[in-house]
Amino acid sequence: MKTMKLLLILSSVLCVSVEVQHEDFTIVGCSKTDGEDMYALDGEEMWYADFVNKKGVEPLPSFVDNFGYQEGTYEGAVANLQICRSNLDTLVKFYKDTPRELVPPSSPVVYTKDDVEIGEKNTLICHVTGFYPAPVKVHWTKNEEKVTEETSINVPYPIKDGSFVQIARLQFTPQQGDIYSCTVEHPALNEPLTRFWDVKVQQPSVGPAVFCGLGLTMGLLGVAAGTFFLIKGNECS
Repeated sequence: MKTMKLLLILSSVLCVSVEVQHEDFTIVGCSKTDGEDMYALDGEEMWYADFVNKKGVEPLPSFVDNFGYQEGTYEGAVANLQICRSNLDTLVKFYKDTPRELVPPSSPVVYTKDDVEIGEKNTLICHVTGFYPAPVKVHWTKNEEKVTEETSINVPYPIKDGSFVQIARLQFTPQQGDIYSCTVEHPALNEPLTRFWDVKVQQPSVGPAVFCGLGLTMGLLGVAAGTFFLIKGNECS
């Protein structure tokens, strides 16, 4: 018999309209063993609490203009986590006899962050969407061997229809012929969803250039031969 875990997620959305519309929201989520606290602006995750390493994380690249967070932001997230778990205990008792709605994720989409170059570090992204409740579990393999290092996954991201999005990442160095896979697990799935991605870098083809060069050369030879016979014909007349 499967043990069902209840995940409590509280989100708030603020829309401010001046010349353009901005979406500013916070998610606080928890289960009995895990917790999430994140802040996003216009679809970009700006900050989240890493409860494992006990610190706040700003995931955007350093070249992006990030605004600073006040001292004590992570400590506030820890306090929010305790409140969430207290509320969760109350909700577990209230909804213990209510069946859960389960919505499976769509097939994951796998793509790279940058153009693929053999031997150059890159990021493989597995995009999972349309599921409820959150979260999903994501596993990576390389050439059928499980990969656990250099992997990460963001907090579940709610979308307008009430379902969630999660994005898993794998740091890797592509080599010709390598095959990677992203496998997604969710309570609504009868079996995991797996999407494969293989390293294929097309080498530049010299065929068209060679044929073009040969065609141009033959054309010039034909012009030269025609000119020679024209001159010789004029000399004989």
